[in-house]
Amino acid sequence: MNIVCLQENLRRGLALVSHAVSSRSTLPALSTVLLETDQGRLKLAATDLSLGITCWIGCQIRAEGGVAVPARLLSDFVGSLPNEPVNMELEPRTRTLHMQCGRYEAEIKGLDPMEFPIIPSMEGNEAIAVVDPVALREAIGQVAFAAATEDTRPAMTGVYTRIRGGQLVLVAADGFRLALRTVELTNAFGEANVIVPARAMVELGRVLAEGRDPVQIILPPGLNQILFHTDSVDLVSNLVDARYPDYEAIIPQAYRTRAMMNTGDFLKAVRIASFFARDGANIIRLELQPGEGRGVGRVRVSASAAEVGSNVGEVDAQIEGDGGQIAFNARYLAEALSVLGVPEVALEMQESDRPGILRPVGRTDQLHVIMPIQW
Repeated sequence: MNIVCLQENLRRGLALVSHAVSSRSTLPALSTVLLETDQGRLKLAATDLSLGITCWIGCQIRAEGGVAVPARLLSDFVGSLPNEPVNMELEPRTRTLHMQCGRYEAEIKGLDPMEFPIIPSMEGNEAIAVVDPVALREAIGQVAFAAATEDTRPAMTGVYTRIRGGQLVLVAADGFRLALRTVELTNAFGEANVIVPARAMVELGRVLAEGRDPVQIILPPGLNQILFHTDSVDLVSNLVDARYPDYEAIIPQAYRTRAMMNTGDFLKAVRIASFFARDGANIIRLELQPGEGRGVGRVRVSASAAEVGSNVGEVDAQIEGDGGQIAFNARYLAEALSVLGVPEVALEMQESDRPGILRPVGRTDQLHVIMPIQW
């Protein structure tokens, strides 16, 4: 192998795939990045056997070939180089990669690429759906954070992913809250109901940060895996082998009181109250007070801790219904509000012991359910 590529492109490619490198594996190949020429481009790949990321960057190829080199060493070295062309030449007999950039040179010992695990690719597989990368990235950011972090219930550590009727539905829950987002697909060729690990979804959102190419979703036959493919990046993940709970049964179908208010104002009041809530079981209390006649009502946001003190804030709101009181975990409420991405939010509630719902005003493709706290 003998190639030349730009330091910036190589650095960016290594940053994309490095999150899939295993940090605690006894298999040497899992701590490496595969560098391999592939149809006129340089392919970079990394995997920990549960997650695999592959990307392609432009380069000038003088001789074909490949090698697997230690990921951390390579990333640190390339990240410190000047923004100039990087020359890479492989000595096949010793598997030593000679690198030169500006006035810097290095020799890095590598492994035979045949020792690197095979990562499923688009070749020989057909997509079941195509989705816009911007919409998918936004949806992941609005859902994945709500997945459980403890693996006592494996299904809850993933994002339930359903493809049906031209729509992609993403759902995450941890037993105390639920986030749901629906995305219209560009094309749909099949149906699917799978659970993708939340970590893989977060990584997918990260690798799509600068992408504009449509994302193809593939379920390789015979493998319990899912592949997200673009022209420049692939992400492959094992699926969670479990049954997802009936999330629709958790979502209240009616409300007794509904408050519509400015999202930023509500979030600010919640964050201020959270300073006091963190020393008082992290509880924030909401009191929905309708206005007189058709006048503007208000939502009182309060928190207290015996050792610290108390705080009360108010937010103007249009309130339908009789009003009421409800308490939530401060972090759950703040995280849901921070990802809505709309100017106005609607808070719906029935009783103080029933789940509350946050919905973006003017949109029907997103909701957040939060379980109340009794006080």
